[in-house]
Amino acid sequence: MPYKEYKPEKLYYSIGEVAEILGESTSLVRFWSDTFSDFVRPERNRKGNRKFTPADVENLKIIHHLVKDLKMTLDGAAARMKNNREGLDTRTEVVERLRGIRESLLDISKSLER
Repeated sequence: MPYKEYKPEKLYYSIGEVAEILGESTSLVRFWSDTFSDFVRPERNRKGNRKFTPADVENLKIIHHLVKDLKMTLDGAAARMKNNREGLDTRTEVVERLRGIRESLLDISKSLER
């Protein structure tokens, strides 16, 4: 399933918005932001709520790909992110495009079955 569309021009995203974009729970997003603090650094408002930047969202998408799609451990994903940042960005974009194409093909297949 492709990631939910979001507006990268928006300055900040709430944890609920990020969870919806990733298709994961807010507790998992909170856990990843604490575990991968070298890559995801959400700011906090006066109430203490996390506010994620578009760069944080992109990093969380990469973490999601490594942990959920490639089944890497958290330590392995952190090491991969430190060592191969540019390659991961490209791979994540390709995976996201392929997910979108797959969704489109499934929709076409369903419409042809009718």
